[in-house]
Amino acid sequence: MLDPKFVRENTDLVREALDRRRYPQHFLESFLKADSHWRTVSQELDHLKNERNRMTPKGKPTDDQLRALKQLADEIRNRQDAVNQAEEAVKNAALYLPNIPHESVAVGASEDENVEIKKVGMPRLFEFQPLAHDELATRRGLIDFEAATLIAGARFAVYRGNGARLERALINLMLDLHTQRHGYTELIPPVIVNTASLTGTGQLPKFEGDLFKIDDTDFWLSPTSEVQLTNSVRDRIIPEDQLPMKLTAHTACFRKEAGSYGKDMAGIIRQHQFNKIELVQLLTPDDAMAGLQALLGHAEAVLVALGLPYRVIQLCTGDLGFSSGITYDIEVWFPSQGKYREISSCSNFFDFQARRAMIRYREKTTGKVAYLHTLNGSGLAVGRTFAAILENFQNEDGSISVPSALVPYLNLEQL
Repeated sequence: MLDPKFVRENTDLVREALDRRRYPQHFLESFLKADSHWRTVSQELDHLKNERNRMTPKGKPTDDQLRALKQLADEIRNRQDAVNQAEEAVKNAALYLPNIPHESVAVGASEDENVEIKKVGMPRLFEFQPLAHDELATRRGLIDFEAATLIAGARFAVYRGNGARLERALINLMLDLHTQRHGYTELIPPVIVNTASLTGTGQLPKFEGDLFKIDDTDFWLSPTSEVQLTNSVRDRIIPEDQLPMKLTAHTACFRKEAGSYGKDMAGIIRQHQFNKIELVQLLTPDDAMAGLQALLGHAEAVLVALGLPYRVIQLCTGDLGFSSGITYDIEVWFPSQGKYREISSCSNFFDFQARRAMIRYREKTTGKVAYLHTLNGSGLAVGRTFAAILENFQNEDGSISVPSALVPYLNLEQL
């Protein structure tokens, strides 16, 4: 959430940032209207309180004075209720304002204007026509899409046999890499989260349509363990000597994929349920940008270990996520499609999430309390990594060679 005081005092800057994002201005106008009303009723309340102080006698009040003070107290109570309601309206309006892009983010309208940073690894030149991952998985008995349709419907998968083992091996490889080499602390959180948690990281209220809600409860299925990891320190003040805080988790994630009708229906690129390893860092403002580069490197390290070709792009303003101030996407090569597809998104949210979730730290030297900056990235999306391995390591007979980094986890060299 943007600081309401900042928005009030820098309205032109915020309006320009919304233009760069191609974001509707009416959300800002709604905020400004609510904020103006809050200031008006707050001033009226202050006036009534000053009037009460002026009318309060030094000695014993008369009956007329008591009646006047009682009437004034009722007016103050009613005005206080109006101020509380107005303050809540300001907060709700602020929840719909996106983060301000970092100055380095290129201005653009869509993903077509994202900026390529680098490519790592050369895509393999096949001497045969490479198959798509869903066909390979079906032929080798690694995924049973028919069973998944019977159990749940479209956009689900049942991993079977060596397919289940490969999924589990990828999860273990990623967690071992991030905890043993990169210094993250592993959590096993619930996959059910509450409204406050989703509001804290920015999924609610704006993206309610993308989420699975459990009827008649305050519970939701988590769309990403960014929610759980970040909210594990919600409403806390963390001593500076405990920073940086680096957390990771493997969880199932759940998304409606609203607006993706007809896209990636085949295979496991876009599922309602999928496994993901998440990386979250909490840092001081001075350390956050360097932390983002480190986090990006941690996610890249998985692809390097697996020998998968990939590229890194920086998202332009029109493709930037709602809560993010700067984002790098990692895209892995898919031979059957002849293009790179997203497998991780690494972002610095500045203090945007921290303000929503009240995540702060206490400076060691001054004792001052300030908002932390939060970072997160996939390390990686497991299903997409699974699919990329099948496609990039397929053989002409339909078998799949196992990347050397996974052999100790699978005790197999071929699927």
